[in-house]
Amino acid sequence: MRGDSNLGIYIVAGIIVLHFIAGFAFLVYKMNKKPKDKEE
Repeated sequence: MRGDSNLGIYIVAGIIVLHFIAGFAFLVYKMNKKPKDKEE
């Protein structure tokens, strides 16, 4: 029963992490589309 609980937690955590990564990548992509200050 412990395995099932851990699996569910890992699945939820994975979805949250993927969602954060996708959102951050989308923000970076949108900001890079309209460059105001290019400091690199």
